[in-house]
Amino acid sequence: MPFRKNRYFWVIAAVSLIVDQLTKYLVVQNFALSESLPLIPDIFHLTYVLNSGAAFSLFEQGGVWLRWLSLAVSLGLMGLAWFGSRLKPIEQLGYGFILGGALGNGIDRFFNDCIVNGKELTCVVDFLDFPIVKFPVLVNFRHIQLAPFPVFNFADVFINLGIICLLIISFRPSPPAANSNR
Repeated sequence: MPFRKNRYFWVIAAVSLIVDQLTKYLVVQNFALSESLPLIPDIFHLTYVLNSGAAFSLFEQGGVWLRWLSLAVSLGLMGLAWFGSRLKPIEQLGYGFILGGALGNGIDRFFNDCIVNGKELTCVVDFLDFPIVKFPVLVNFRHIQLAPFPVFNFADVFINLGIICLLIISFRPSPPAANSNR
């Protein structure tokens, strides 16, 4: 059974997708666009925004290609788990988190359109806002100013957790081969 071979992958992907879509649904149903609820004032807010870019607002106004990138990544990861060999548990976690996040934002991109500067784009729902976090931005190639950290969602969190899992495994030493003659 292909689902049994990499079962952690499928479970993590499904749970990640459900958490992402459920939290986005709750935000859309309970907040007006741009509404913010400070849970910990000046530190952590729930702020409903639409993001036409990729994770953490990268490639803002990225257009339709981001929807196809999400689909390609999702299909590639499902093919890896379905047709490939059995993955190590931490690989299953990493790829599963990435799949859940890619599917979550991909679903938004296929079903959420927004108008930005008079142009119709695909958008994702973002709502996790940490106004306390600032990062330096180069302005006019002359000086640096601090900008607020972009608002994000659980799909972005899951993609980053997946990357962390894969980085952890990539830095672990490989076990010696069974037929090694040392």
